[in-house]
This record gives sequence, C-alpha cells and structure tokens, in this order.
Amino acid sequence: MAGSPARPAARVTLPHRSPAVAALCAVALGAGLLVAASPQAAADTVRIHDIQGTTRISPLVGQRVEAVPGIVTGVRTYGSRGFWFQDTRPDADPATSEGIFVFTSSAPTVKAGDAVEVTGTVTEYVPGGASSGNQSLTQLTQPSVTVVSSGNPLPPAQVIDARAVPSRYTPAGDPAAQGSVNSLPLEPRSYALDFYESLEGMNVRIGTSRVVGATDPYAELWVTVKPGERPSARGGTVYGSYTAQNTGRLQVQQLAPLAESPFPQADVGDRLTGRTEGPLDYNQYGGYTLAARELGEVQSRGLKREKTKAQAKNELAVATYNVENLDPGDPQEKFDALARAVVTNLASPDVLALEEIQDDNGPTDDGTVSADETLRRFTEAITAAGGPRYDWRGIDPVDKADGGEPGGNIRQAFLFNPARVSFTDRPGGDATTATGVVRERGGAALTHSPGRVDPADPAWQNSRKPLAGEFTFRGERVFLIANHFASKGGDEPLAGHRQPPTRSSETQRHAQAASVNTFVKKLLSADRKAKVLVLGDINDFEFSATTRTLTAGKALKPAALSLPPAERYSYVFQGNSQILDQILVTPAVKHFHYDSVHINAEFADQNSDHDPQVLRFKP
Repeated sequence: MAGSPARPAARVTLPHRSPAVAALCAVALGAGLLVAASPQAAADTVRIHDIQGTTRISPLVGQRVEAVPGIVTGVRTYGSRGFWFQDTRPDADPATSEGIFVFTSSAPTVKAGDAVEVTGTVTEYVPGGASSGNQSLTQLTQPSVTVVSSGNPLPPAQVIDARAVPSRYTPAGDPAAQGSVNSLPLEPRSYALDFYESLEGMNVRIGTSRVVGATDPYAELWVTVKPGERPSARGGTVYGSYTAQNTGRLQVQQLAPLAESPFPQADVGDRLTGRTEGPLDYNQYGGYTLAARELGEVQSRGLKREKTKAQAKNELAVATYNVENLDPGDPQEKFDALARAVVTNLASPDVLALEEIQDDNGPTDDGTVSADETLRRFTEAITAAGGPRYDWRGIDPVDKADGGEPGGNIRQAFLFNPARVSFTDRPGGDATTATGVVRERGGAALTHSPGRVDPADPAWQNSRKPLAGEFTFRGERVFLIANHFASKGGDEPLAGHRQPPTRSSETQRHAQAASVNTFVKKLLSADRKAKVLVLGDINDFEFSATTRTLTAGKALKPAALSLPPAERYSYVFQGNSQILDQILVTPAVKHFHYDSVHINAEFADQNSDHDPQVLRFKP
C-alpha cells in the first residue's frame, strides 16, 4: 500500500491538544504553525457565524465566548468526542458557516435536537498536526453547555449536489495566499474548497450518489455528487491532472458506533441511495467528510472482477502485481486468493514481476532476509489453482535497507513459466553489486542476471532497488526491470491549506526515475533495438514528472497511454481512480496489448490494494 500515506492498523482519531494548550493556540496564517494567543473576553452577542468568519481561520481564535446559541445536529461518542450545533438565525453571508464542532473530550450528554447555549474557547485544531498541511477545524473547547430545550426540529440541511459545488477547485496561485489559502476570503460560489469550508460544521445532505471509493477497513467510503465528472469505465472518478481536481468527491462516515450499526459494504460503482445527512466535518484522512447522522442504503451494481485475455502462442505476456506485504505469516487464504487471480484474472502470464514480497518471517525483525519460503508458498498456491509451475529469481536485500514495513525486507521478484520462457542466469549479482550492460553476440546483455540497478545511488536509500533480469522467448532476448519506487508518504493532502499541495516525496522518485532511465539508455546504446520493459509500482501518475523523467530522450513509452483515459488507473485513493502501477517499453516493443486488470482497488474485499497490469506482445 505504498501509494498513500501510512495509516494506523485501526481507525483512531488523533487526540486534540489538551484544553490548557488549546486555549492558547491559533493557526498562523499561511504557515500552519501553532502560535500563542492571549484569551480575552469576546462580545456578548457572539453567534456561530461570527466565530467562523469569512476565512478559514476564526477572527475570534483564542477568545472565550459566552452563551453561543444553537441546535445540536450531531453527536460523536467515540474518537474525537463532541457534538456539532448550528444557529437557527443565519446571517446573509454565504461565506460564514452557521455550524461548529464542540470538543468535549468525554462522551457528550446532549442529543440531536437539543437547543443549547455553549460557552467555550475558540480554537483552530489541525488534524494530523501543523506539519501535515491539513486545513484547520474551527471549534469550541473547554465548553460549558446549557440545554435550554429538547426535541427541536433540526436546521434544514444544506444540499450538496452537482449544481451547488463549483467546478474550480481552489484559488491556487493567488499571490495574496503566499502558498496558503488560509488568509484568503472565502468565495463559496467560485471554488469547491471554499464552498465546503463555508459549510464546515453545518448540517448537510446528499441525495443518491455514486460510490467512487469502496468501503475501507476504517468504515468510510467516498461518493461523488457530480456523476459526469471524469467517470471511469467502471463507475469511479479518474484522476487525470494536477490542475483539474475532482470537486464532487466527498468522504462519508457515520456517527453511530459500529457496534450499534455496522457500516455498509460498497464497491466502486454502487449507489448510496436515498438521504444521507449530518454535519460536515474535516479530518486527517480525506478532508471534508459528511459525518452521517442518517445514512442512505447501498444499492449494489454488481461490479465484477476483470479477466484479461490469454496470450497467443507467439505472444509474451508480462505482468506486474503489488501483492501487499506478502509473507508466510499471512493466512493461506491470502496466498490462495492471489494465486487464483494470477491464474484466472491474469491468465497465467509468462513473466510476473512482484512487488512487496516480504522475507520468510515477515515483520519479525531478527535479521532474516531470504524470501524463499514466501515465494515457494505463492508458486505452490498458483500450481494448486491450476496455473503453471513458476520458477523465480530475486536478490535478497541488506537487512533493513529497503524501507517498507519494519522487519519485512520487502523486495521485487520475478516469477516465470519455464515451459514458455527461459531466464538467463549470469551470476554475481547481490544486494550491493550493480549489474551492468555489455555487448554480446551483436546485442545487449546484462553482466549480472538477476542483478540490481545502481544500488549505491543515493536515490535508492531506504527504498527498494530495481531488479533487472534477462529472459529469452522464442529466441528473442527481453530485459525486464522490476521497480517499487518511493511512496507518496509525506505529501500534503489535496484538501490541505497549501494550494497546490507540496509533493515532497517526488524528489526521491525523480532521482529514481533518472537512475532507471540512465540504465535503459545503456541497454539501448548497446543495442538500439533492445526490448526492455520497465514495470512495477512506480507510485506516480502517467502525467507526472516522475514518468517524464523515466521516458526522457524517448527511451521509454508508458503503455498505459494506449488505454482510453477512462481506463487509466490501478489504484483508488480518496475517491480518485489513478495510476500508480505502470509498464513502460522501449521503441522496439511494438504492437502490444495493454490491460489494467481491475480486481482489487475498486472493491471493499481486497487481496491487495493495487490492480495488476498485463502487457502482451510478439518479440
């Protein structure tokens, strides 16, 4: 799951700052840093819209406000405990929200429909911390709550639909923002992020909406309120450009504890039907989130897992598959499910490049680096599922040198069907020895096969080193370079305060792409007709600078560009269907057929979080 920032094993909302600290904290405009603010008495007639103000930062931050009136619209008794309440006498300014969250630390005793008066300190809380890049959530802390009456009708819900949400995402590039939108006046009729911010804490509603991010282990899903916004071929929303964000995406959670009301299972393309209503929250794992007091029903559309076409006798089928930290400690069911996918959905490709193969005891950190047991169990499961008896090649890494799950020593490995393709073994390759390129019998050859590509390059520090292998199919030499580039961990979120977000993780991937590009050019220098496939979890998009660096000098071409735009994705993150896994080819690889085989990323029930990729061609 290296395509996204790491999440905890169980959903836990990060704790708020202590009330003593929260009372003295505000968010510095444009910086996301916490600074001291002196509490002082606010005006007697303060209402919620006065607290929320017309920017993302409250004009009353750090101040104590008295007897703020409103109706409770939602209560959260787990995680970040508290409640939302909303003014029933809104002002005329669409930029000022009429709702706000009250952080109570312990389970609140109020209920929806209570008319309350709240005295508390106005704070700005940044989910994930100031360094995360997230926007801040305006809230009241250290509250004193008076219930005036109960059973009151809730304020009418603001409808979020395709007509309400602007098509432009954010005023990025405004010089007044200095990289952050925090200080800019909200323009909810012009920008989607401003629209959502203007509703922060308010009671909102969506109607029947298409699911674009399947239910995940943390009891959440993503929908789009814009059915016509870059739809994928199978019901998702395709992410095709940094400058064209999908503004209709919205995360949905529920307020009811799971023990009382299990969260529904939904796949991409399903419908969340009827009325879904509740306060609009903002959290660390996706930004604006409808915290549903009332949750619609999931209507299944029966999404099926795809099956690729089997290769012809004279076609070489090459695939890449991230198997998500596979190790012998995983249940046999995972090995069997992945094996069935190789046989049934991928049609038993001739060569399979695997990513996230862990060592023989997985995350146990005892110096073990061999993955022979992991690969033995996987290949035996494939044979048991009716597939070929694959052989494998790989190189064990230096312990704890390649990143990934601590103790797991993930690496790439090649599986190949010896009945169809042969591997050219050239000894001498190990974790720290670089393979090279020589001319042999009029063509290119590797000095070590399997071998690692430039493992001493700083680009590969604490990251998986590329694995190169030399194969022969029907007398033709084919070179494969299996990759697992650095993850996107540390990048700022799409819904963060800095627009466009800082993508700090790109720096390492750009250097990695340059390293691989240089190696491919060495092969092409030795043989301009060399058939080279660069494949694996590139952890970046087909339109990214990483991909441009990989293809520099026309050394490679992304095979994914042969697909229609609506089919270009291998991973779903926060409701965006996007490419992370790629196969790129040198000019001599012609007339190929490429398939992104959608069997995981769109489903709540996953064997991996990535979809495998398959390329078939006649060498």
